[in-house]
Amino acid sequence: MKPAATTLIRRLGILGLISMLSYTAAVIFAPAAYPGYNWMGQAVSDLSAVSSPSRELWNQIASLYNVCGLVALTLCCVFVQGKLTRTLRLGIYLFTLMSWVSAVGYTCFPLTESGYAGGFQNVMHVVVTAAVVLLSIMSLVLLIAGGFRRHTLPSLAVWACIALGLMFAGSIGIGAAPKAFFGVFERFSVFSAVGFTAVLGIYLMKGFPSRVDAEVSAQA
Repeated sequence: MKPAATTLIRRLGILGLISMLSYTAAVIFAPAAYPGYNWMGQAVSDLSAVSSPSRELWNQIASLYNVCGLVALTLCCVFVQGKLTRTLRLGIYLFTLMSWVSAVGYTCFPLTESGYAGGFQNVMHVVVTAAVVLLSIMSLVLLIAGGFRRHTLPSLAVWACIALGLMFAGSIGIGAAPKAFFGVFERFSVFSAVGFTAVLGIYLMKGFPSRVDAEVSAQA
């Protein structure tokens, strides 16, 4: 890959951070268009449900979320070709696949209304959620294992541990806490993936420096 192209790809890692900021802004400001919305008890997805009064505002504020995140993660996959270890690369690939499944799946099958109203579209929304959770766990576990192995990229492994911990904390909290706090713990899981997208974007800007790459450069 030409140096100029590599530099451009690395600079576009900033899109991962922009994706997180767009999503965060939507979570904060979209409830203004949803009278009576209770962020502690309601899911983030309620804000973008088909019948939600905040759907239009959500789509406007979060317009950069999916596109910037997908571009940043896809470029991560391109950049790490021939770099890092197979385990780390596979972890990044699966996390990117998860993001594509999330973007396409939730766009095709948004909730029809707040909560779960049944019906094919809402069932498919749950199926997409299950696929997203499974791919997220698989990818983060691979990144943790690959990052800590031989201290290849331990800093990324630590971030993956934090993301996985938040995801599990959210899942446990949703099941154990009163329904009045459903929204609080649901946000743990949601922001674990959104935040890790920003982390990968920052690592792309830094060029994913790792011990393996350093060893290869030293031998060249």
